[in-house]
Amino acid sequence: MSANLDEAVAAWQTLLGADQVILGEAVPAIYGMDASGVERRVPAALRVLNVELVADAIRIAHQYRVAVYPLSTGHNWGYGTAMPAQDDCVIVDLSALNRILHFDAGLGVVTVEPGVTQGMLARFLDEGGHDYMVPVTGAGPNCSLLGNALERGYGVTPYTDHFGAVTDIEAVLADGSVYRSALREAGNEDLARLFKWGIGPYLNGLFTQSGFGVVTRMSILLAKRPESIKVCLFSLKDDALLEPAVERIQAILRKLPGTVGAINLMNRHRVLAMSAPYPWGQLDARGLIPVELVESMGRQYQILPWTGFATLYGTQRIVAAAQAEIRQTLKGVASRVLFFSEAQTLRLAKWASWIPGQTGQRLAKTAGTLAKSLELVGGRPNETALPLAYWRNPRPFIGEHRDPSRDGCGLMWFAPLVPMRADGVRRFVEMVKEVAPKHGMEPLITLTTLSDKVFDSTVPLVFDLSKEEQLDQARACRKQLWHRGSSIGCFPYRVGVDDMAELSTRHPAASELLAKLQQAIAPGIGLAPGRYR
Repeated sequence: MSANLDEAVAAWQTLLGADQVILGEAVPAIYGMDASGVERRVPAALRVLNVELVADAIRIAHQYRVAVYPLSTGHNWGYGTAMPAQDDCVIVDLSALNRILHFDAGLGVVTVEPGVTQGMLARFLDEGGHDYMVPVTGAGPNCSLLGNALERGYGVTPYTDHFGAVTDIEAVLADGSVYRSALREAGNEDLARLFKWGIGPYLNGLFTQSGFGVVTRMSILLAKRPESIKVCLFSLKDDALLEPAVERIQAILRKLPGTVGAINLMNRHRVLAMSAPYPWGQLDARGLIPVELVESMGRQYQILPWTGFATLYGTQRIVAAAQAEIRQTLKGVASRVLFFSEAQTLRLAKWASWIPGQTGQRLAKTAGTLAKSLELVGGRPNETALPLAYWRNPRPFIGEHRDPSRDGCGLMWFAPLVPMRADGVRRFVEMVKEVAPKHGMEPLITLTTLSDKVFDSTVPLVFDLSKEEQLDQARACRKQLWHRGSSIGCFPYRVGVDDMAELSTRHPAASELLAKLQQAIAPGIGLAPGRYR
């Protein structure tokens, strides 16, 4: 270690306790596993057990000019997990800061620390009898609410945009000073929790996808669980129906705002990755599933070229009316338009138990998946989406909870914004179908509505992390998807730590302003160097 780092470590040991300052081989053993194969030199890690010590810990880093990188829970799977954006950063682990600081049961706003996970909030709400939904994601119950919102993550519950639901934050700056919003200081904390935009220049957004501060608390609005929650499943029997389906989806969102949440459109490959085991013994010369086998598996599992998944929220009368409107709007384009409530999936599971053989088994699995999906859209976190990361992992899952990085899965995400124009969506889909197989990756595509104007597409690159050549292929694929996507007007809304350096070269004017802000807010080596800049 350098002399500066030695002195900083000594000061941190005095502040936090020697057993909370992790050094040597213990650091990569705890924080070094990453599903996307990122490797970093990390000289030390700090476990902060008391929020009051965060400012002093950051002040020490500033004093000795040591770079630090904060983590909430460090489960950013597919984007770098717990890895910093650059080498030689000391990790500041905030996962032990897991208090729910305030909850307004009448207005539905909760204030949490960085270590509060989706599962913790779900238990808190259930134990208190509070009928609100957790802003869930597919990452599962053990991931941070704060971390996902600051990364501008989204979900399928009524408040789809998670940072859009954040009203107030508190953050420690690089010199150890504390930022609080203007409305919280000039007005009061209650108002700051209830009104996102505050007063004066909007500064809270500076702390998302950035290294301007260590966010130590966040207030976020929760959606009330409505009387009726349903999912709508529909299929496209021909790939040529994609373009009219995009137009119909847009029409549904415009007709039924507030009742229909997000709508997902998934290609057959993606649905198979969630429904069928990977056919290891039947791959082609590239190590991929042959096209004819994809079609055969689709027939076996009754999965058509595209599957739609929509969420509906409201009173029973409103949801019933929305069902009729959706059926009418999808008429002539979609097949098998089905609506399910939680009670209906339970009945389906019961019927499946009476049907013998493989038909009954497949129906039971479908019913189980539907039940888990309804839990998720009802704001109850679960792991129903995580098996995707294990699809091409030859090692069996062992344990109580899934952790793709711990379990040696290979996973990278390409997550571009795609304008909701039918011809542009087609160009994007064809681009992914061309690029991914060239690099040994299965073309798994989901299009999720963020509004009636734009999709976010999630394209998971799933591979065997134990094979260096597959890791190299995944990296090359992600890079080409990024470049080809950009050329047709589709660009990521978030990136992994290995792509952040290149990102900064693509927006010189914004980078210049960010550098000026960095010098003013976090001068010196600072916080999270290289993060989105």
